[in-house]
Amino acid sequence: MNGGDSIISGTIAEDGQRLDKALAEASGLSRERIKALLGEGRVSLAGQVAHQPSLKPAAGTAFAIRVPEAVPAEAQAQDIPLAVVYEDEHLIVVDKPAGLVVHPAAGNLDGTLVNALLHHCEGQLSGIGGVARPGIVHRIDKDTSGLLAVAKTDKAHEGLARQFVDHSIERAYLALVAGRPVPPSGTVTGAIARSNTNRKKMALVEDGRGKHAVTHYRTLETFADASLVECRLETGRTHQVRLHMASIGHALLGDPVYGRTPAQLRPLLNQLHFARQALHAAVLGFIHPVTGAALRFESKLPADMEGLLVELRS
Repeated sequence: MNGGDSIISGTIAEDGQRLDKALAEASGLSRERIKALLGEGRVSLAGQVAHQPSLKPAAGTAFAIRVPEAVPAEAQAQDIPLAVVYEDEHLIVVDKPAGLVVHPAAGNLDGTLVNALLHHCEGQLSGIGGVARPGIVHRIDKDTSGLLAVAKTDKAHEGLARQFVDHSIERAYLALVAGRPVPPSGTVTGAIARSNTNRKKMALVEDGRGKHAVTHYRTLETFADASLVECRLETGRTHQVRLHMASIGHALLGDPVYGRTPAQLRPLLNQLHFARQALHAAVLGFIHPVTGAALRFESKLPADMEGLLVELRS
């Protein structure tokens, strides 16, 4: 055994269960991680190395899993302040400020939310797919503020990802948009794909080409030239709220990509130095992937959007 390996051992709980499922339930690792460890010859049944996830060993069969120490993440830990809304040994929910990139990428290799989480969660990350990193299962744009859930463990990562795939996550955004939507509430449906003309933009495309996307909106408050709108996501595509609201003629105020702020509102945004899309991830609800508890979090509008809202009301 390598010095960095840890051993998880026990016995199979019941007859007729696939080995990957039985070991995932017994170990707290995800089934995908178990499959990888089987492929690496790190699982034994009754003292014999096992490789097949589909095996159905008898109840009471002894097993042992050699789990290698998680490899350090490529990104570097950085002491960046975080607004933590909820945290336990399995996951963390943060309230991201506008201007903070979620994940390191070309042009943003540090100073990201991932760098901040690596510092904040040091020693707590059991490894996502064998790497000591936070499990990012959903993202919000750099200049969008609000709630984001991140997994600390493999099992939490898989459980959260499954809820995003089956659209059972509750997500509501608050947006300040140009004009007054008519009707005041409705549903926008339109497939989304990368733009052919600008790779930094997304575009509405015909069904079958892009990813199916659905946004439910309702107007909460109207002003002379703008409205406060709640957008609930049935799906979670890149730039979905921004693109869908712009597609019905009500682009987000301050959005530099998908809309042009009405001329009569530009002096106000300039006066307030408001230079981002007016979008905030205000509600996030999901089932805890390990404990099964229902969790729901709300975030107030950040100061810049609240200041804009106050001026619009006046």
